[in-house]
Amino acid sequence: EGDPVFCTPDLLPHLGREQGSKPLNTDHAGEILTPIAGTIPYAGEGEDRVKLSVMALLNSRYGITEEDFSSAELSFVPAVNAKNVGLDASLIGAYGQDDRVCAYASLAALLGQSAAPKHTSVVVLADKEEIGSEGVSGMKSAKFDHLLASLCGNDMGVFHACLDNSLCLSCDVSAAFDPSFAEVYERRNTAYINGGISICKYTGGGGKSGASDASAETLAKLRKAFAENDVTWQLCELGKIDVGGGGTVAKYMAERGIETIDAGTPVLSMHAPFEVTSKFDCYHTYLGCKAILAL
Repeated sequence: EGDPVFCTPDLLPHLGREQGSKPLNTDHAGEILTPIAGTIPYAGEGEDRVKLSVMALLNSRYGITEEDFSSAELSFVPAVNAKNVGLDASLIGAYGQDDRVCAYASLAALLGQSAAPKHTSVVVLADKEEIGSEGVSGMKSAKFDHLLASLCGNDMGVFHACLDNSLCLSCDVSAAFDPSFAEVYERRNTAYINGGISICKYTGGGGKSGASDASAETLAKLRKAFAENDVTWQLCELGKIDVGGGGTVAKYMAERGIETIDAGTPVLSMHAPFEVTSKFDCYHTYLGCKAILAL
């Protein structure tokens, strides 16, 4: 509260005939997503006085100069706080729950262990998953391998044994069944709101294209751990086979030889500015992460 709010203006429908005739995935070019930062010109003469006024405000409030933009990482996010959703307040509405909801559950589970785990527990909050896990902060990066190798005393034999003996819960959200768009879901193989943490044995498109397919033994380990810790869970896929598809970081962990499976919180309106999750599912995602970290 109290932070400045920005707005990206849109074309009014009265003048949007041409825009409205375009396919949905091409009607908004990236270059038009330009937020309004200010309109009052700086006092005096000269060009770009509105820009100068905005820069003066940034400098006076935050100490930012124009040159700082060359090395800044700034993000515009929806200006809406997290909300209780529904008359019964059973849901959470907020932006970016894919995948902050699972990141929070994972970290809370690690910090919430009542005793030291039997085995070394690691939670990786990886970046850039939506663009292919690229870069030094993505799950393809060797940074993760370097960290594990250092934990193994940089002994490559021990390091490889560590990978072979590890279990990875690729904690990512799943698509919750939405009755308004029922035609894209396979009702018998989808995640439902209030169904608990969802386990996705494999991801990919057109079946298992580009997927990481967890073994039956890995799934059995999850079933056993969840049963012993009263975790409510459900199995799911990502919609009907030929409708679309998607992936997670699971395949990059599996490529390292780590036993990996996807599990996470079902989400409605995934990738929208206001995503919706169930409080029950969020809690059981936390319980599920806690159960796996305690193995």
